[in-house]
Amino acid sequence: MPDKTAALIKRYFPAITDKQAGQFEQLEQLLREWNSKINVISRKDTEEIATHHILHSLGIAQVIQFPAGSTVLDVGTGGGLPGLPLAIFFPEVKFHLVDSIGKKIHVVQEIAHTLHLHNVKATHTRAEQLSEKYDFIVSRAVARLAEFHTWIQNRFKKSEEVNRGLYYLKGGDLTEEIAESGLVTEQFNLSHYFQEDFFQTKKVVFVPVTTV
Repeated sequence: MPDKTAALIKRYFPAITDKQAGQFEQLEQLLREWNSKINVISRKDTEEIATHHILHSLGIAQVIQFPAGSTVLDVGTGGGLPGLPLAIFFPEVKFHLVDSIGKKIHVVQEIAHTLHLHNVKATHTRAEQLSEKYDFIVSRAVARLAEFHTWIQNRFKKSEEVNRGLYYLKGGDLTEEIAESGLVTEQFNLSHYFQEDFFQTKKVVFVPVTTV
């Protein structure tokens, strides 16, 4: 079926433009091509890139609308997830994608260049080593929440943006992990937004900025 990825995204986000639909379609193809050379996503997910990776990343767009001109840091982006799908979805928002593995950042840079994503910067570094600050931070389950939050808690700007904080894609029962973190959180079940079985246990965990 032609444009299968674009059709999937449009089912849930009917307002996307033809340009965005084409970029999502091309992103799926590029991730597939690069993954055959460098393992940037799980090999067992190769046939499910659109659902398990692109649409999953856009779960964040179901719970927060990043304002035009705001800045978003994606920590541990791997092959560019969730940052690249979000950068396509929010073309007026600036995204900084970082990862500690250089070859993965090279893939992200190449994909962003191919897709003409001028709102994306990708850097080979760790979040703790950054000096810049951001309005929002996103990530896909790179560590337990308590540990992860220590890496990024000082990376937020002093700003007036509403709903500033961390938007963390996680799966499963998070009761113990959130209790361990001691953080105030809000959980959004992605099964409320997406019909596919994959999303039954998937969540967006929002940790608001509590200090300025």
